[in-house]
Amino acid sequence: MNYIVSIVGRPNVGKSTFFNRIVGRRKAIVHVTSGVTRDRIYGNSEWNGVKFSVVDTGGFSFSKNDMLEKEIKNQIFIAIKESDVILFLVDIKIGILDSDREIAKILRKCDKIILLVVNKVDNGKNLYQNTDFFHLGFEKYYYVSAINGSGTGELLDQLIEIFKHKLLKKKEKILENEFIPRFSIIGRPNVGKSTLINSFLNKNHHIVTTISGTTRDSLDVFYKKWEYKCILVDTPGVRKKSKIKDHIEFYSTIRTFQTIKYADVCLLMVDAYRGWEKQDMNIFRLVEQNHKGIIILINKWDLFHKNNSHTQKDYEFFIRKKIYPFDNVPIIFISAKNKYGIDNILPMAYQVLKYSKKRLKTNILNKIMLPIFKKNPPTPNKKNKFITIKYCIQLPSCTPKFIFFSNFPQYIKESYKRFVENKIRFHFDFIGVPIQIFFRKK
Repeated sequence: MNYIVSIVGRPNVGKSTFFNRIVGRRKAIVHVTSGVTRDRIYGNSEWNGVKFSVVDTGGFSFSKNDMLEKEIKNQIFIAIKESDVILFLVDIKIGILDSDREIAKILRKCDKIILLVVNKVDNGKNLYQNTDFFHLGFEKYYYVSAINGSGTGELLDQLIEIFKHKLLKKKEKILENEFIPRFSIIGRPNVGKSTLINSFLNKNHHIVTTISGTTRDSLDVFYKKWEYKCILVDTPGVRKKSKIKDHIEFYSTIRTFQTIKYADVCLLMVDAYRGWEKQDMNIFRLVEQNHKGIIILINKWDLFHKNNSHTQKDYEFFIRKKIYPFDNVPIIFISAKNKYGIDNILPMAYQVLKYSKKRLKTNILNKIMLPIFKKNPPTPNKKNKFITIKYCIQLPSCTPKFIFFSNFPQYIKESYKRFVENKIRFHFDFIGVPIQIFFRKK
């Protein structure tokens, strides 16, 4: 059974801190600013051998005029609907507010198991600060401190008991040993990353507005269609350092960098109107440095192509010239909003994943590459020492790495290294996969 627990409450009661406490790592951004969490954030936890999913939600606000607040509220209702247990978080230091009572009314109408969690009981004195929480109408409440972890063990014990005895709803079982790839959608702010995930899922799973930087956390979504099963990761947009204005945006950028590190394939989205800019190049090189597979998605192509004379071929040629020698990267032209071209993304992502695990036989590698080195040897150094490459192997690593054995590896220039990479890419299928090349003394 794959159980889901959602954490709900008004802004700034410590939901993200409590979420991080349960999942065991700093996945959600925690900040003194109210309303930092906007989308639903998913994490996995385990207690007494039972695994379950945890969902952090945005703060429940009752503002009627703010478009963003309405979207956040919509996300919370989706989280409530898909949950087995709801943890309703309140703040013992503030006490009960009208918004807490409003949330309690909404939750009581849901056919869900609800546990009232009184947070910020950081020491024994806090325990007697406010005892009016029974007015919210829930049978039992739990005192916890998300900061230091006190009281969370008792709460988790109760959750496990609920999972074992009260939940009979059958859910799709994901096999424990089954590998599920992570495809991270990355790029500048407002290029359509969240829109793409919504189009994949055919619903407003993530908040989408015209406000740049709406997504602040990296958000995981399990997705399955046909034979493809994966985790799609929506990320905040990456700005230039000079344009990062506040701490929250800084943390969001760090989240994107971490997401790249844990991804199997990165989907780099580019706005067709703005074109391939320096920041796109920086993100591309970041993926390459982390040795991750990559696909470039040119979004809003349906609108761009109607109003411009640039052809798809010219656009593609320009990008490949910029990213050389790692230029055999799949480039897919799409419209995330209108679902144009998006059916090509996952098949290609799986292909790139397959290429990243490809291993060449040593005899075949040498048969192809040694004649190339003989015909085009490295340039002799200043002492007129002729450089030869006598043998090459692919290392048994998780990403493609090659070692070329030479008599004078220290004199081989960077330009020749690019030449070797280009030849490997020309003769072997490593589409969308960074290659590492090393020269060693024979």
